[in-house]
Amino acid sequence: MTWEYLISLEHLKTVGITIGIFLLFILFRKFFTKYIFKFLLKIGHKGKTALFPNILAAFERPLQWFFIALGLYVSIQYYPHYNGIDEPTFKLLRVFVIFLITWGLLNLASSSSQMFRFINEKTNIKLDDILIPFLSRSLQVIIVAISISVILQEFNYQVGGFLTGLGLGGLAFSLAAQDAIANLFGGVIIITEKPFTINDWITTPSVDGTVEDISFRSTKVRTFAQALVTVPNATLANEPITNWSKMGKRQITFSFMLMYDTPTTIVENAITKIDEAVRTHPEVHQETIYVKVNNLTDQGIEIMLNFFTASTEYDPYINTREELNLRILDILKEEGAEVATPMRNFQTEQQ
Repeated sequence: MTWEYLISLEHLKTVGITIGIFLLFILFRKFFTKYIFKFLLKIGHKGKTALFPNILAAFERPLQWFFIALGLYVSIQYYPHYNGIDEPTFKLLRVFVIFLITWGLLNLASSSSQMFRFINEKTNIKLDDILIPFLSRSLQVIIVAISISVILQEFNYQVGGFLTGLGLGGLAFSLAAQDAIANLFGGVIIITEKPFTINDWITTPSVDGTVEDISFRSTKVRTFAQALVTVPNATLANEPITNWSKMGKRQITFSFMLMYDTPTTIVENAITKIDEAVRTHPEVHQETIYVKVNNLTDQGIEIMLNFFTASTEYDPYINTREELNLRILDILKEEGAEVATPMRNFQTEQQ
């Protein structure tokens, strides 16, 4: 093409139409996002299941980019001086479409997606909160692997040879990735044995806190100081794990001292009233309650209390402790019992 033709009115008109076609697809993309997509979501939410709107939400952004790719393809095809779209360009467009499909599938397979919860509700396969993120990541890895193999085939790359190369280097790779493999199997052990799940409060030699997430390599635990601790799965799987969230009831045990010169009748009356206060408290589990003279020490008469709260949650537990401690102080004051000083106060075994 000559320079005169490039600046000619006929050529500029053709270029303008080509650009206009592309801009038209951009405009349709905005129209689709604003109206058609919202309309489809509205129809989907009226259905009996959330699967359809969930699929739409996963492919929303890929669809928007698909209109850009489609507009580019149509506008290039229209341009008369481009003698048909050549094979390399067409391959790039196909790869881009594969990328968009992969993007949507990854969104659909994410742990935030409702797909796994839909499967959980509609089938007999019960998935807990700790298994869903693990399955999600596994499915995403499979999707990416398939997409890469399809893209390689688009460029006539022999995937079989690639896999053979991976096999030849497998030994060196496995030696270099021993820790990663150990952590992966540690995660599998945690998933299968289920010593804890998401949001459980656990204590191990490595960490004490609430489980937030589990991945292929590690488990994330939020401590009570709000620090986030990442523990390798291999370490966690080989440690003793105390799951406080599995407690059926929560223990409270402590003791206090009365002066040696406290009359026996006052001690007995105080113990009887304290025992009654514990037994009548609505948050106290009635199965195991002890209020006893535990020991006679060189500091005084040791009164021991051992009982359990019905709730394992921290707020009801600490509120029950406070209410009973205040009631004990009132009872001792009513009975005229004097607390020995210094008073030994043994805290509960669970802080």
